[in-house]
Amino acid sequence: MIIRESHNLQAELAVLEKLISQVPEPNVIDRMSLEARKKEVAEALSVQQIPYYEPVRVQLTFRGKPIVKSYGIYTEFAASILDKFADMVAAIGASQNVPLGMRGVIPNREHYQLIVTGTTSGSFGFELEEAPRDEILISPVKAAIEQSMSIMGSAVGSDDDLADAIAEVNPRAIEALRTFLGAMVDHEALCALDMEEKQFKFDDVGQVRITNERLSQDNIHEDDKEILGMFQGVLPTRRNFEFSVKESEEVIAGKVGPEIEDAGKINHVIEKPMKIQVHTRRVGTGQPRYVLFGYEEMTE
Repeated sequence: MIIRESHNLQAELAVLEKLISQVPEPNVIDRMSLEARKKEVAEALSVQQIPYYEPVRVQLTFRGKPIVKSYGIYTEFAASILDKFADMVAAIGASQNVPLGMRGVIPNREHYQLIVTGTTSGSFGFELEEAPRDEILISPVKAAIEQSMSIMGSAVGSDDDLADAIAEVNPRAIEALRTFLGAMVDHEALCALDMEEKQFKFDDVGQVRITNERLSQDNIHEDDKEILGMFQGVLPTRRNFEFSVKESEEVIAGKVGPEIEDAGKINHVIEKPMKIQVHTRRVGTGQPRYVLFGYEEMTE
């Protein structure tokens, strides 16, 4: 919000300066009015404080066949795995904000750029940092890496744990994660991630292989459904919804997808006959997870 206001004020200031330059000198009243507004805008800009943000830093380290103790890493593996890690971060990050197609350019990919700032000591790896960006309040890279760590950590748990972790993750983002994992499986390597106070690591190559298999299309069952019933409520900030199914009187709960911008509007149609469109995702033999992407009121 602060950034948008700042942009608006800067744009208005530029317009005012142009108008003032075009007003003839004899038009004193017009010039005074424009100069007064210019002063107000300049003062508003001077007191605005754009919150400072610290770029996220992460250590990505490896063990296994491509690693020569703590001395080095084979270049072919290093170049490939860094590229796949960057693709994974961009895909998962973008999927948190916009729907992703299975092909094409990832939206706002430039928001998820990483730079290599050094190598790590001990297990060989890389020190990575979010590329410098102006006018940013929340690190999109941090959120993407956190979700990546959450998915990989949940994949060694139950089907329901993994289903919760990937409930809102776009299939393309999951595939990007599998590509990263698959590269490690192919080279018999494993990784660890350390970001601020969060850590994740694989214990062995077998764990990487199992994680990759559990994220495969054969283990993740997806479907789009239309369900009749009534909304019981929505938490707009958390984007959680509850819906009473007409056929079974069961109450299902899930997330409101990015296709619905204002989740709070749903609270205006509580307990009215509705038809909703949901995307369901079930991992293995676990319970389905629901993501709402459309709804319409039913007329009698």
